[in-house]
Amino acid sequence: MLTPKTLDRREFLATTTGILTGVLAAGTPLALIAPSRAWAVDLKTLTSAEGATLLAMSRTLMPHDKLEDAAYALVVQSVDADAAKDGGTLKLIREGVTGLGARFATAPENERVAALQAIESSGFFQTMRIKTLSVLYASPLAYAHFGYEGEAFSKGGYLLRGFNNLRWLPEVPLADSGPLPVSG
Repeated sequence: MLTPKTLDRREFLATTTGILTGVLAAGTPLALIAPSRAWAVDLKTLTSAEGATLLAMSRTLMPHDKLEDAAYALVVQSVDADAAKDGGTLKLIREGVTGLGARFATAPENERVAALQAIESSGFFQTMRIKTLSVLYASPLAYAHFGYEGEAFSKGGYLLRGFNNLRWLPEVPLADSGPLPVSG
C-alpha cells in the first residue's frame, strides 16, 4: 500500500532519484482504503520524467479510466526496483523511455497508442506489458477498484461468503443433489 513518507532534505537527496506523486479522488474505493488521499512513490534509479513516462505507458497498456494513477504507480515502483538490481534492465528501460520521447507522458491517448503499436515487438514493450499485468492486477488498490475480495481459501472458502447468492438461478431443493429433471 502506498504510504506517505517523511524525509529530511539530506535523506531525500541521498536516496531518491525521482518521485511520482498524486492525489486520490474523494469517494473512490481507493480513497476509502488508503491512509491518506495524497500518495508518493520514491524512485531509486529512474528520474521523475522517466517514471511519468512509464506511468503513462502502463495506463495506456491497461486502460481503466476510473482507476487511480496510484495503482499504476506501483508498476513503475516495481520496474524501478528491477532496474536498480539489474543494469541490463535499467538500460532497456532507459532506451525504451528515450525512444518514446519526452512528450509521451502528456500526449493524447491516440498518439500514445500509436507510439506503443510501433514498438510492440520490442523487448521494452514486452517487459512493460508483462510487468503491468503482473503488478497492476495483483495490487490491493486494483482489488478495491474492481471489487475483488481476494482469494477465499484463507477466509473459509466461498460457500458461506456469497457464492450461494445468485438470484438469477432457480432454487434447487436441498433434498435433491442431482440435476433437475427436464420436462418435455
